Amino acid sequence: MASTVVDTNAAIARLMRFLATPGVTGQEAAIAKVITESLREVGVPAKAIRFDDANSRIPVPTETGNLIVTLPGVGEPKSGPSLLFMTHMDTVPLCAGAQPRLAGKKIVNDATTALGGDNRTGCAVLVTLAAELIQHKLPHPPITLLFTVREESGLFGAKHLHPSDLGKVAMAFNFDGRVASDVTIGAVGADRWEVEITGKASHAGVHPERGISATLIFALALAEVHAGGWFGKVVQDGREGTSNIGSVGNAHGQSAGEATNVVTDFVHVRGESRSHDAKFVRAITAAYKNAFTHAVTQVVDADGKKGKVKFTSRQDYHPFRLKDSAPVVARAAEAIRAIGREPTLKVTNGGLDANWMVKHGIPTVTFGAGQNEIHTIKEWVDLIEFEAACQLAVTVASTGSL
Repeated sequence: MASTVVDTNAAIARLMRFLATPGVTGQEAAIAKVITESLREVGVPAKAIRFDDANSRIPVPTETGNLIVTLPGVGEPKSGPSLLFMTHMDTVPLCAGAQPRLAGKKIVNDATTALGGDNRTGCAVLVTLAAELIQHKLPHPPITLLFTVREESGLFGAKHLHPSDLGKVAMAFNFDGRVASDVTIGAVGADRWEVEITGKASHAGVHPERGISATLIFALALAEVHAGGWFGKVVQDGREGTSNIGSVGNAHGQSAGEATNVVTDFVHVRGESRSHDAKFVRAITAAYKNAFTHAVTQVVDADGKKGKVKFTSRQDYHPFRLKDSAPVVARAAEAIRAIGREPTLKVTNGGLDANWMVKHGIPTVTFGAGQNEIHTIKEWVDLIEFEAACQLAVTVASTGSL
């Protein structure tokens, strides 16, 4: 497997263009338009570019569906299963207003926002892949490019993708991370859950006994979760996971309660449970549900009446772990060696679009592409790793049969 020289100046120019284009999660129409224009500029025919209707199934407002591009094979085989290369278009909201600037072998940000390397680096890698394959007429099997929406807010684009929209795919390569030679072959699974605690208001100074404190119910539940070892890092009977409470407020995301002299009658709580063991994810979530169900029985008013608890949860994404010997892992490792590096196989405690792709039946590994200090105002892009990712994508696509 031989590596291929890539026009890195063109790739960096593409990346700068993408970084300067708005497109926070759920608002991907502008960046999708720029990516589509860039694909057309490098020679991808309009008929090869389309959007699916995943946004019609995503339960929160989303401007556009996933962007899908199909490139026919060149050489042998011209037909058959395709290689899928994927990334996500959206950024976290903190990236709005980014002002990218070249600084040697880095891209930094002149605005006090996050930069958006997560994941405009991946977008630039995929467009560069198409550019190199077309310009140099490199032999390759059929190629599908997938740019997903709403990854940052819950992997929604990948979750609501219809795999049939991609055609027959042999394996997939996702670009979303820091080091190009890192190959993520497994990831944690997660539940997201929320609790509505309804108590009863009363004057806290005159008749506190007539109230039912939703705040107290929350506090008792959290204390029980902590005492049982279910908060934070969770280790139970040799199984490991994590949990966290992310927000506590009212139904509108504001502070729970309105005044110190009123017994708080409503608290809304959001949290998550994670583990590489799917059953243990559910066990952690169940521990929280049981704690809230128990806590509501311990807080009563003067007449012995209790409040109410409504606990709901959803599976955010499924855990997965590919075998080291899986064909997709072998192809990734071979390509990394071809560009002069050694592959490092990794498993992550974060969620990736790959979680849902594997659930859809498509074995998927994830490479890095130069992202650093993501989701912070200190974010920057390492162009050495970005260039390596571009070279790696072309090498994976253009060498060997499936």
